[in-house]
Amino acid sequence: MSEAVVIEAPGEHRLTSHDPRQPAAGEALVRVHAVGICGSDREVYQGNRPEGYVRYPLTPGHEWSGTVEAVGAEVPASLVGRKVVGEGFRNCQVCDRCHAGETTLCTAGYEETGFTQPGAMAATLTLPARLLHVLSDDADLTAAALLEPAACIAAAAMKARALPGERVAVVGTGTLGMFAVQFLKAGSPAELLVVGTRDDREALSRRYGATDFRLKDQELPDDFDVVIETAGSASAARTAAALLRRGGRLVLTGIPAPRAEGLDPTDLVVRQLEVHTVFGAPPDAWAHTVRVFGAGLLDPLPLVTHELPLDQFPHAIELVGSGDPKVGKVLLHP
Repeated sequence: MSEAVVIEAPGEHRLTSHDPRQPAAGEALVRVHAVGICGSDREVYQGNRPEGYVRYPLTPGHEWSGTVEAVGAEVPASLVGRKVVGEGFRNCQVCDRCHAGETTLCTAGYEETGFTQPGAMAATLTLPARLLHVLSDDADLTAAALLEPAACIAAAAMKARALPGERVAVVGTGTLGMFAVQFLKAGSPAELLVVGTRDDREALSRRYGATDFRLKDQELPDDFDVVIETAGSASAARTAAALLRRGGRLVLTGIPAPRAEGLDPTDLVVRQLEVHTVFGAPPDAWAHTVRVFGAGLLDPLPLVTHELPLDQFPHAIELVGSGDPKVGKVLLHP
């Protein structure tokens, strides 16, 4: 029997039977191979996600990979049987931001797979075919399930505009941080520093291309050209800003707790820092990520530590929030 996870309300979930929704015009039905769990899924389950950014009852799951099983009218039949990943933001396609390619800023309002629209913690997922990105026939679908967080970091790397020979740094050593290291390494930096709170992440950081690793409480430099922050805390943002030279470029990707104390505006102005933020990934970042993955320049599999069946959803949520250094990316297989 096909199953799906449904979160009825914060702290309340059930495993229910799942009937695939046949694709309407412009849609595709995807057989889900794997779906990742991140901190935002835990927020949905606990009820901590900001108002307007979740709608209950809900089937979660925004990080996923799968194979197209059927398509609706106006969708090329050649998509059937192809391995795919998909964008989450259900943009309107007609507002000025969408026309500019900034679909995560769609003025029609926020709609995203796994948060306000049914997600991939089910046997199948039906969604607009225009959101799909096709993978090569030999792509590893388990690895591809991590391309959503990778795409978010691709958006950060594109905003950072790191040039070959620049000194770059990453603050944070989780999944996002390790993707940031890989994207920045591909740009041939002169130095690539990783700053974190866990010394057990040094080996993986260096494996992905870091030339230096330091703990957050150690003495840190202050003359880097580019820093990408991925840790999601206000203190991490301040550490990231402090690493920069005057006129340096900072990209923030983490979301601190509400009412967290932010960066010092006086410091930003006096040092003329260029600050960007990322929330989700627009189409160009997705396309870039799929190309980089296809070229073998991203290696997601070492980040995966647990693969569980769908009925282990509660255990998976516990693992993600456990703080256990042995827990990395957790995947569910419907």
